[in-house]
Amino acid sequence: MKHNQMPPGSYGLPILGETLAFLFDKNFIEKRYRRYGSIFKTHLIGRPTVVMVGSKAVEFVLSSHMENFSWREGWPDTFKALLGESLFLQDGEEHRRNRRLMMPALHGPALTNYVSTMEEITRKYLQKWEAKQEFTWFDEFKQLTFDIASQLLLGASPGEDCAILSKLFTTLTNGLITINPLPLPFTKYGKAIAARNQILERLTQIVRQRQQNPSKDALSLLIQAKDEDGNSLSEKELIAQAVLLLFAGHETTTSMLTWLCLELARHPKVYQRAREEQLQLASQGDLTLEQLGQMPYLEQILLEVERCHQPVNGGFRGVIKDFEFNGFHVPAGWQLLYSILMTHRLEEIYLEPERFDPDRFSPQRQEHKKYPFSLIGFGGGPRVCIGIAFAKMEMKIIAAHLLRSYHWEILPNQSLDALLVPTNRPQDGLRVKFQPL
Repeated sequence: MKHNQMPPGSYGLPILGETLAFLFDKNFIEKRYRRYGSIFKTHLIGRPTVVMVGSKAVEFVLSSHMENFSWREGWPDTFKALLGESLFLQDGEEHRRNRRLMMPALHGPALTNYVSTMEEITRKYLQKWEAKQEFTWFDEFKQLTFDIASQLLLGASPGEDCAILSKLFTTLTNGLITINPLPLPFTKYGKAIAARNQILERLTQIVRQRQQNPSKDALSLLIQAKDEDGNSLSEKELIAQAVLLLFAGHETTTSMLTWLCLELARHPKVYQRAREEQLQLASQGDLTLEQLGQMPYLEQILLEVERCHQPVNGGFRGVIKDFEFNGFHVPAGWQLLYSILMTHRLEEIYLEPERFDPDRFSPQRQEHKKYPFSLIGFGGGPRVCIGIAFAKMEMKIIAAHLLRSYHWEILPNQSLDALLVPTNRPQDGLRVKFQPL
């Protein structure tokens, strides 16, 4: 093979490239993967782009050759404008330092302190749903996970403020992926910028309150955290990380919880088996941290939801150093997209990938262990999602309560097709009839 050979593929139209097909054709990546294999070129959001698929490709990007790539240079400018200078867009030493400072607030002993609040908020919502009987679950989960995130991560008190912030974040999220980001007041992007400004104002007040009166929330732990040289995060840094904690702390969990409930309603046998596991535990007493570690079947279900319905379909990087992969050359300055969606659907990794089958993660099968980087809904490598333990604990608590005491069915006349942008959800948000058992 000639040195410097570019990956196969097409740049599409002048200027627009293949951006429209990418945004509106669910099978954009699959079609090209079937045709070209695990690396191909295209042109997206104004830049020449290389797309990579499969566990080998993902390991290359997220782990073995990560120094060739930049987060900051990869994500569209809308992300930088709306999500600010947070961990998400930081690289190198700056990222390592801030990640080290943030880790304790989202792991270990801190998590233990979060259990009772997560439960308390969940119980409130369960009572509300019981009274309502019929509702759209995506919207409800969005409020529930936002309440949990704002109380535990920021120490914000429930009520009016939480509801307003939650709406502002929805507006912000809707502006993240825009073909033509014009900051005019009537465009999605313009509205997102206005929402971001209001979020920053509110979070500035919260950060200042926490600096005066720290409590047990993640933000207070961040305010007190110091690096090896005794430096702590500046107020500006704290506000940027607070935006990220709130954004990442509810968007992806909402998506996964909605799909979890949809799949449990579609698969009565899976629901029944998961319920039996919970009743077995419930007979030993109330939900505890220890019990959360004794739910192997629920864990398998959550892994299968992550595989089939990854909240985000891929990750962008900027190529900052030329690289070769599979004999193809990719120059610095390009954009790279690794596909989570397609990697999770490869037959060489997963048997009958279209089927919802939690048993593929059973101790006997462990299909995701065949190759590293086969299950990457939370990313992988040194930059795996910092909130993964928080999210998994929260989803388990909510699922355990639902399975122990409730039954639900999907209401007719709605579309459950996946809407993939900005985060994966059923088109009509999953309308259900909900009742206590």
